[in-house]
Amino acid sequence: MNAVRRPAGIEIGAWVRFDGQVRAVAAVAAVTTTTVTLTETNGSAVGVELDVLLRGEDFAVVDVPVRQPLPAASLLETFPRPVVEKALWWEGHMLEVLHGLPPGTEPGTLPRPEYGPDRSLTARQRAKAAELTAAGHKVAAQTVANYRRRYQADGVVGLADHRPVRKKREFGSVDDAVVAAMRQAIAEATDASTRRGTFLLWRTAEILHQAPAGEAVKLPSERTLYRLLDKLTRNTHTFNSATTRRSRAHGASGEFGELPVFAPGEVMQIDSTPLDVLVLLDSGVVGKVELTAMIDVAARSLTAAVLRPTTKSVDASVLLARTVTPEPMRPGWVDALKMSGRGERRDCPGLELPRPSSPHRARGRGCRGR
Repeated sequence: MNAVRRPAGIEIGAWVRFDGQVRAVAAVAAVTTTTVTLTETNGSAVGVELDVLLRGEDFAVVDVPVRQPLPAASLLETFPRPVVEKALWWEGHMLEVLHGLPPGTEPGTLPRPEYGPDRSLTARQRAKAAELTAAGHKVAAQTVANYRRRYQADGVVGLADHRPVRKKREFGSVDDAVVAAMRQAIAEATDASTRRGTFLLWRTAEILHQAPAGEAVKLPSERTLYRLLDKLTRNTHTFNSATTRRSRAHGASGEFGELPVFAPGEVMQIDSTPLDVLVLLDSGVVGKVELTAMIDVAARSLTAAVLRPTTKSVDASVLLARTVTPEPMRPGWVDALKMSGRGERRDCPGLELPRPSSPHRARGRGCRGR
């Protein structure tokens, strides 16, 4: 004879038939022997050894409680309050249909006859539909069955109305493969000459035709494709200037923002700007120059600057060298300091002496002998 094993359905909350009565399992304890505590019809409890219970002539597991998954709090919080309240209202009725008792009942309370363990699940659903209809909520038995299946699958979230939080697809009913193919066609045209919409639609179809045979996708109508093309090419200059399109496509992908800085030298920025003035260049030609400067963001100070007809990459090296090199350590500092200490010459009131930071040849209006 095979060894007696405990059926998986004998657990707290299950309903079993034993000794001519349908009883609820209140506790299952295993010390020396496994003992099952069953509730009596009068509300009292009786302990029965598992071996005796399983050998009963009329023993049978009538109903097994279904443990519902915990509701995802993050999902429930996205629903409006009336929707959550309606879902919790339905949960109370579903618990009575499944287990015979609504939530919040006192221990030892017996289920109503129409929801007793001797009634089938279909009969309970019909009884619940009739009860709700009589209370002013017109509900069919099939509707109760649908709610019961959703509750068993997803818990309270399954009972909620998802229409207020249902996300709409960005591109409607267009297949994702069509969207990906059109994005690829637009990307291929970034560095090419400016194309027309008909070419991009043709290229999209070609990309889809090159897909494996098992992944064939049917193209939507031409009007749908043009609407999709308008959405994907918005603010991209796909059909406008090629120079602007390439500049925007190959520019910085991240958003502009501010960096929190606290100490001098933590963040340095370099920028160039053309000056709207004419100057005499070293070559003797009159032209414009660009001012390139390095700025300390924390101190809000100008650490170095250069004037050049055209800014080149070497100017960044010059700015860095001037920024990290103190003025006394720069070439020509001693001579510049000597010139600044002499002061202005009396016979040349228009003479401009060089500053210590710019040890260049002094220039003035010239001096006449007296």
